[in-house]
Amino acid sequence: MRKFITLEGIEGVGKTSNLHFIQALLEKAGRGCVLTREPGGTPLGESLRALLLQHSGEQMSADAELLLMFAARAEHINKVIRPALEQGKDVLCDRFTEATYAYQGGGRGLDIRKIEQLENWVQGDLRPDLTLVLDAPVAIGRARAGKRSAPDRIEQEHDAFFDRVRAAYREMAQHYPQRICLVDATQALPAVQAEIELRLHEYNIFD
Repeated sequence: MRKFITLEGIEGVGKTSNLHFIQALLEKAGRGCVLTREPGGTPLGESLRALLLQHSGEQMSADAELLLMFAARAEHINKVIRPALEQGKDVLCDRFTEATYAYQGGGRGLDIRKIEQLENWVQGDLRPDLTLVLDAPVAIGRARAGKRSAPDRIEQEHDAFFDRVRAAYREMAQHYPQRICLVDATQALPAVQAEIELRLHEYNIFD
């Protein structure tokens, strides 16, 4: 049975390396896998991603940011995610709606009810089968992220913002343990990946 898996976490927790690790595990198990990302995943989504993340002196309102995220998501679900699932393929996505709850809800302080309304409208009953949240303190994540390219518009936020984002992810994992779990991203990469593989089996992803 096809699965929809998402990978979440603040900047610098190792999402990119672990996405490819999960993809390799799925393909080794003989499962077709579509790897995608949010915001993005479609030509329109990638254009919206550029608007959302580009460096700009002009402040974007939190509501505009939220609506752009869901505009990109609506296109992504319609053009990529649902078609892949209907074809019997697994979908592995770098961020999804949990990121919106964490960044726009926790980080920006937007009313969660707004996000819930958009989620229900845009997604219907579509929810990930498993969301893995790579969890690490903000100081660790930012130190790792600082070794990469220059920070984008959201990565430039202050530590308190990311503390709220991390707290929101941890709270979601507590409320929805049946489909969201934390992975300790402070460990060395082999240990992180061993934990990820264990979680995939625990949540019956390969069944």
